[in-house]
Amino acid sequence: MARKKKGHHEEHENLERWLITYADLITLLLGLFVVLYSMSQIDLSKYQQWISAFSQLFGGGGVLAGGKGVLITPAPPKSGSASDVSASQPTQQQKLEVQINAVLSSNIQSKKIIVTTSSEGLTIHLLERLLFESGSAELKPEAMSVLDTLAEILKFLPNKIRIEGHTDNRPIRSAKFPSNWHLSVARALNTAYYLMNKGVNPEKISIVGYAEYRPIAPNDSEENRAKNRRVDIVVISTQSGVFGKISN
Repeated sequence: MARKKKGHHEEHENLERWLITYADLITLLLGLFVVLYSMSQIDLSKYQQWISAFSQLFGGGGVLAGGKGVLITPAPPKSGSASDVSASQPTQQQKLEVQINAVLSSNIQSKKIIVTTSSEGLTIHLLERLLFESGSAELKPEAMSVLDTLAEILKFLPNKIRIEGHTDNRPIRSAKFPSNWHLSVARALNTAYYLMNKGVNPEKISIVGYAEYRPIAPNDSEENRAKNRRVDIVVISTQSGVFGKISN
């Protein structure tokens, strides 16, 4: 009789262990559903603030992918209807603008670089005092450092890129550059050639010189003339009107 009671006692203990395992599984599943629900209800604006805060902490506007220095901004998780998501998510052009502003923030703050957007695309205005000495088309060491950074982003974009040379309205007549046309083209060419040597696909690049005929400010002060002496890197929107996917 003692042996039967002992066997009954062992069976009862096995049943209790199974219930404990089952309870643990239910608890884990409940935790998983809570996490999934909280993710589905994420505030996109707060998510962007979170990304911005971490980007600044690690010294950039996004994540450096593949050790190549290619800046990738994480996309917020999807929530709600497809129309709500498309309306709230930034476009590829906006993402590119954020990235450029992040990696070139010091030069932008010092007003050596201006970033603008239009229906044509995104334009990075590189002012003369960053790129060249007065009357020269030879890139300065500081300019090469900036172009190295830009090349790591531009070479992975599918978009066409136009390099424009610009001057102010004061004429130049040197042995090397008989006119502002010559100077503007030479500056655009040297800038484009440097980017191509850094891996930007030559098939995507076009070069143009505008001399003094495309100013971004009136040539009525030294400050404004300094803005007009520049090289513009124009990242052109695709035919669909939307920037190509930014990837590594």
